[in-house]
Amino acid sequence: MSTRLDLSKLSLMDALDLATLIEVEAYKRYSQFAERFGSRGADDAGAVFEAMAVNENKHGEQLAERRIALFGMEPPKVKLDDIFDVEAPYVGAPRTGMSPLKAYQVALSSEEKAFAYYDQALRHVSHPEVKALFEELRDEEAEHVRMIKEIIAKLPPSAAIDLEDEDDYPNKLYAHKYGMDS
Repeated sequence: MSTRLDLSKLSLMDALDLATLIEVEAYKRYSQFAERFGSRGADDAGAVFEAMAVNENKHGEQLAERRIALFGMEPPKVKLDDIFDVEAPYVGAPRTGMSPLKAYQVALSSEEKAFAYYDQALRHVSHPEVKALFEELRDEEAEHVRMIKEIIAKLPPSAAIDLEDEDDYPNKLYAHKYGMDS
């Protein structure tokens, strides 16, 4: 979770661009996970990652709209290369057949990571408008953490069970299909 930027020198436009890119990075990573997993239903890991991608995209669009409203089409100075894994889940976090609970735990870890980033970044920000934006973003990440914890608390016990990938177990499926698994 890092940036190559000197946070003490960020303008409000740079801060909005940075925040937007953080959401874009998270959106892209969740989208990759969702595509990799696919979805067999509304409550599997792929569906969790797809829902997180939608949320990150929406938040990124809101930040981009705010940036355009304030600064128009002035070219950004901040680039995606300036950040790495600020909010995006770790590339190696998901695995084939992971349970919905584990997928939500990946999302929770990412939201906690984003909260920690903004909380830590606030120590280095001196610009009052940037400080206010980062406080707002930190508080939003805290709300996301709370929401995911609530979702996890309401999951049925079956949500903790990892799913077997049918392609990995053809002999097991054959045996089950023909009553030879006893």
